[in-house]
Amino acid sequence: MSPQQTLKQINELTQALVGLSLSNEQNFPTTNGKPNAAFEISVSTAAGMSVALKNVAYRDIYGELEKARCFNVKMIDGALVSLRYRFQAGAVCEHSLSYFPSPDLEQFQNEPEIYLEDEVFADVVAKNIVPFPIRFDFSDDEEKFVDVHHPYSHLTLGQYKNCRIPVCSPLGPLAFGGFILRNFYNTAFRKYSAKFPTSKLGFANTITAMERKIPHVVCGV
Repeated sequence: MSPQQTLKQINELTQALVGLSLSNEQNFPTTNGKPNAAFEISVSTAAGMSVALKNVAYRDIYGELEKARCFNVKMIDGALVSLRYRFQAGAVCEHSLSYFPSPDLEQFQNEPEIYLEDEVFADVVAKNIVPFPIRFDFSDDEEKFVDVHHPYSHLTLGQYKNCRIPVCSPLGPLAFGGFILRNFYNTAFRKYSAKFPTSKLGFANTITAMERKIPHVVCGV
């Protein structure tokens, strides 16, 4: 997938979430550089993302990201969705795709009868929900890569430092958005799936033979 196609998908994802009333705040992507050279797609507030790597309470991380508006999309339940891609000579060399749910769902859970009137809230009113962040990271830096232990493309759950579940390839924006909706907003996904944009475009596989032998994530696109 080219830089231009990636940018187009981020815009399509943002517009779809807004159009389906699944987002109430958003920042459209900004770019830096030239697509055939060094090129980055992020948001104007992306500098604030560094807080996500600090060893501080998750509630504080979320609070700083929200205050700095460091997200592409803020979902209806307060979750922050962020996408950043870097390209070199037209090829993806790095990405960070993040989902930071609101650490406080009490407004939904204390009065579920109000929100259950709207099906899109059905997945966030249960008392036993434990919000946790997820992040899909990719880097083609061979100095960072360690087979199995630090895959080129990997999934991190819950901010665990050494949680790096291998992913078969870098993830495109629409594939990432579909993953978030299907798994965390399934009621809304099933209701609106016909209206949600999809794409057959993707990135080349980066997973190794050793990584295929352990549990890993396979991307359709």
